[in-house]
Amino acid sequence: MANLLVDERDVQFVLYEQLKVEDLCQIAKFGEFSPEVFDMVLDAARKLAENELWPANADGDKIGVHLKDGQVRVPESFHRIQRLYCEGGWPSLSIDQESGGQGVPAVIGCAATECMIAANLGFMGYPGLTIGAARVLEKFGNPEQQSTYMEKLVSGEWCGTMCLTEPQAGSDVGALRTKARLNPDGTYSITGSKIFITGGDQDLTENIIHLVLARVEGAAAGTKGISIFIVPKKRIENGRLVDNDVTTVAVESKLGLHASATCALNFGERDNCVGYLIGPENSGMSIMFHMMNEARLLVGLQGLALASAAYMHSVRYANERLQGPHFSAIRDPDSPKVPILEHPDVRRMLMWMKSVTEGMRSLLYYVAKCVDLAECSTDRNDAAKYRGIVDLLIPICKAWSTDIGFRVTELAVQIHGGYGYCNEYPVEQFLRDVKITSIYEGTNGIQALDLVGRKLRMNQGALFQTFIGEVSKLVARVNENPRLKPIAARVDEAKSHLIEATVYFAQKAMSGEHAVPVLYATPYLELFGDLTIGFMLLWQAEIADEKLQAMYANAGAGTPEKQKELAESDREAAFYLGKIASAEFFSQSVLSLAQGKAKAIMQSGTGFLELPKEAFLRI
Repeated sequence: MANLLVDERDVQFVLYEQLKVEDLCQIAKFGEFSPEVFDMVLDAARKLAENELWPANADGDKIGVHLKDGQVRVPESFHRIQRLYCEGGWPSLSIDQESGGQGVPAVIGCAATECMIAANLGFMGYPGLTIGAARVLEKFGNPEQQSTYMEKLVSGEWCGTMCLTEPQAGSDVGALRTKARLNPDGTYSITGSKIFITGGDQDLTENIIHLVLARVEGAAAGTKGISIFIVPKKRIENGRLVDNDVTTVAVESKLGLHASATCALNFGERDNCVGYLIGPENSGMSIMFHMMNEARLLVGLQGLALASAAYMHSVRYANERLQGPHFSAIRDPDSPKVPILEHPDVRRMLMWMKSVTEGMRSLLYYVAKCVDLAECSTDRNDAAKYRGIVDLLIPICKAWSTDIGFRVTELAVQIHGGYGYCNEYPVEQFLRDVKITSIYEGTNGIQALDLVGRKLRMNQGALFQTFIGEVSKLVARVNENPRLKPIAARVDEAKSHLIEATVYFAQKAMSGEHAVPVLYATPYLELFGDLTIGFMLLWQAEIADEKLQAMYANAGAGTPEKQKELAESDREAAFYLGKIASAEFFSQSVLSLAQGKAKAIMQSGTGFLELPKEAFLRI
């Protein structure tokens, strides 16, 4: 095991054997890159993660952040890793070179970031949102805004945030009350409050650039009247940074992610907060959604990263922890103790963790590559295809990966037993830290509504049909392989049940029964995610089987006994065997439930929506 953060061999498999990211180097935008450069980036990310970010992770959890004299203080160890992170050029990794970045493909940035998030999610929240803010300015900012802020953000000298949520509105962004009043000089005076702002304040950088949603005086109610503004913590006047009347009024005390400052901010307490409009008035939501797609992919990556670290730590612990005899010798009092990895229930939990983690990695990297292709394809149809894949799968990336990521960390605690519940091992922190990922950047319930209410209907359902077509093509191809045909059959069956549930939703919507798809959007997303991961794992199994059969032929391993010997002596053979096992296990233990999940969606009623609230209340 190379490290306890990510499975490096699996990363290489997804990038080069499944997604063939080296093909991106044939595109003009990425022409100066090569697989060797990609590997150098990944190796540097791993070293920074292992040697610097991981050792500071415990500080972040134990020390946390503190608000003192109106300024948030982060653990002292974070100042060193912030400096190293910036010196390494990591903030600019996937920013276009024309905007001062390095222009590395998003899929490589995704792989590099996974390792660093696994090492220290608390720290990585600060630069993660910064890059999101930089991308908004890159795409929608005017030349003056870009020249003023981009270089500082891309270098990491300044940080950025995203300010949406308000106390009275929560996830209902259209109910925001933050106001923007146009000034004679074209700037806006901003007044209002925002809560749950990740990285809302810190002492890592001299300035923070907040992207704030607000309503210009006289604008329409709801989301149609929302605009977006640059609101720096310190604005530039006469070449100097001066206070911009942005006040940190509280830092939340949280279950986990103690090193990430989650702040409540007031804007314009002294009526001296200046904001700068991005794009036209009333275009705030459309611009923010551009940032949201990237942010939601990043949050899905957080679910994967902590699941990966939890799995890697659990495998090591299960291999080292001796307890009880082998189950085949349970009645023999003289039987030697074996690692708990040999116990069937522990092996089952690890196999589930392995399969879903590998599936998540495949999905997230795949979507990141589609982001690259959507931006670089010269063929408009191809670009539209890849953009559609991204749009359709982003809710799955965010919601399925974070829900399952939490379950992986939960099983990691279970495998560690009583020790897992104590802070002697890091798995309890993984569990606490990852939970927020299913809540922020749009709760997973909102992701499900986005999938059902928007994405399924886009282009008259063409996005969904394209995805189903890709699944069908893979199943048809793999059906020619008798060794993998049973797995393909389960994927195909799950596909049929997803289609059935989708048609059911469409029928209910057409008949005016809109409560049904709204009520069961979350179970539907789970079913959709199951099929998507099954598709990814089947794709991987097809590749692994081809490689494994070639290894058997080269080694003259024509019998099951010889093949077992090869797997026990050759790590590559064992890896490919494990890949096929992941697809088989997932199809048996998860996809086999697709019929029941679809039936539960289609047969469950809506009657409890009519229950009086007194049926729930007891106070």
